[in-house]
Amino acid sequence: MDQREAGSIGRAGPVLMMQGWQEGRVTLAALLIRPEGETPGPLSAPGGEVAPERLAAAGGLVAWRHVFALPDDRPSSYAVEGVRHEVASDLRGDLRIGYVSCNGEEHGDDARNPQERNAMWSRLAQRDAAARLNLLLHGGDQIYADEVTRAHPLTAEWPAHVPEAPAEADLAAAKEALRAELFRRYTRLYAMPGFAELAARVPSLAMWDDHDICDGWGSLPGGVCEGPVGRALFDAAREAFLVFQQGGSPDAGGDTAGSLGWRLDLPGMAILAPDLRSERRRDRVMGPQGWARMDRWTDDPALPERVLLMSSVPLLGPRLSLLERVIRLSSRTAKYEDDLRDQWQSRAHRSEWRRMLSRVLAMHRGGHAVTVLSGEIHLATRATMAAGDNPVHQLVASGIAHRAPPRAWAWTLDLLARFGESPLAQHPIRLHALPGHVGIYKADRNFLLLERRDGAWRAMWEMERRGCSDWLGL
Repeated sequence: MDQREAGSIGRAGPVLMMQGWQEGRVTLAALLIRPEGETPGPLSAPGGEVAPERLAAAGGLVAWRHVFALPDDRPSSYAVEGVRHEVASDLRGDLRIGYVSCNGEEHGDDARNPQERNAMWSRLAQRDAAARLNLLLHGGDQIYADEVTRAHPLTAEWPAHVPEAPAEADLAAAKEALRAELFRRYTRLYAMPGFAELAARVPSLAMWDDHDICDGWGSLPGGVCEGPVGRALFDAAREAFLVFQQGGSPDAGGDTAGSLGWRLDLPGMAILAPDLRSERRRDRVMGPQGWARMDRWTDDPALPERVLLMSSVPLLGPRLSLLERVIRLSSRTAKYEDDLRDQWQSRAHRSEWRRMLSRVLAMHRGGHAVTVLSGEIHLATRATMAAGDNPVHQLVASGIAHRAPPRAWAWTLDLLARFGESPLAQHPIRLHALPGHVGIYKADRNFLLLERRDGAWRAMWEMERRGCSDWLGL
């Protein structure tokens, strides 16, 4: 039975997810999806056997989790359902980290040929087989849930037509239909060729973006996200994110309106992932919980020397406010307004953007070399923000499965990037070509590799048609 067939009958996994690190041990969760009535067997790890824990169920599918630990100073392995999986759990010395985003498309993703869709996943799996990855970071849009709304009449025309006061019974039925469709789509996604074998042996860490909920969540006009139908959609997507992308309980993370940002400390480094969606509204990117967490990170004297900051939308970018002015002049382009409102560089978020840049600069100048990792734009590019002798780097890898936009879009952004941008005085932002290439934006499906060798960091992009960039020292 191939991966495509397996996913169609409700089986996927194990998908390995990083849960935490403490001196001497790495805590992991192995997620498995099975049909209702089928319980996975125990997982075998160096510490002994671990029984599965039932996390959540919908639409005849059940998500199960095994939580276990591996040593942090050497490669190790685990076995489940008769298959052993090798894991590069050695985190103390040299490291290899993959970064991906935009795993799908807005329309018709279910109907795509799996081999074409997952071509870059297969390449990344080949990379891992040649030189093992210790960690895989997912920077947003891990699933394109836009068509999930078709699962129930109440949400079928979202967001153009949304009932203002639906009956409670209809709302409950809609939420259950959304849950079932999300479970089905995640199961199919996690059984895909290329992804499945990689995910079983490389621990993942993820932060969501809009398509994990619906296109433009929080930036849509008309208050549709705050109504009862919008909250039902958000709650179903949030549960699925916690279960399928974090390997956590659907009750984790507190209030449904709160921030799901996280921090992971590893030997010599920290990964910070602010949540740019849970509290988002048209006039803000983050809310009180998100900013309180960001402030704690900035002020923490125990923050390690190297910091990877995941920003699901690019933090360092061109003057998109110029595009915002243009699209308002034509009804034909007005549909793109919420896409631009999604960005840090939107005129609506100018002061908040400065606030975030100030936090990043404070960390960077306080002895913590900060590298921003981002996606969302379906292009590959990089940028810097001046900060003395050692700039803040931003690395954008976007489109592991989403096909590249027209080259004309890349050329348009190239033109905007040449204007430069300086939201903070004395700290101009500049966008650059990938090492060994010309042109600032590359319209090509891609992923990013980061390496720590003998304490020094570097990064490289692999693109579908253009191959690999040169290495960039960080």
